[in-house]
Amino acid sequence: MAEVKVISSKLIRLVAKDQMTDRSLTARTVPSRRPCLTAVLRMAGLRPTRQRVALAELLFGGAHRHVSAEQLHAEAASARVNVSLATIYNSLHQFREAGLLREVAVDASRSYFDTDTSDHHHFYLEDEQRVIDIPASSIVIQNLPEPPRGMDITHVDVVVRVRKVRS
Repeated sequence: MAEVKVISSKLIRLVAKDQMTDRSLTARTVPSRRPCLTAVLRMAGLRPTRQRVALAELLFGGAHRHVSAEQLHAEAASARVNVSLATIYNSLHQFREAGLLREVAVDASRSYFDTDTSDHHHFYLEDEQRVIDIPASSIVIQNLPEPPRGMDITHVDVVVRVRKVRS
């Protein structure tokens, strides 16, 4: 008899007992994205190390999201990916430099990384320390100053800080 275990929202395992050895046999019912992510990392100019591929699976395995290095470190630990916080920071910055992530700096000491690299803006929910998207069409940027000579404006990031109304 087989048993289905939901490991996370993205991973379902089918577990069955081998009658001869009484060992558990495990099969993934959701195919791995490793080959695809390996190719994406290579095309971005990054060597697909075991840790980078594992982090890419965590980051890009579902819907677009915003994640801090500390959050990703906790997710990696839960997924039994042995990686230091320093390696997470380095990988996130390498993914950003390669154009795979956008960095959303909410203040001088706190950044989130967005898997959606399209033009859009963000609310920072101070009470929850969480970032959510604002569609680009919701904010109109006008009258930008001329950039310094020899420079082009590449992007305008808007982070609107909000908190719950206290009664």
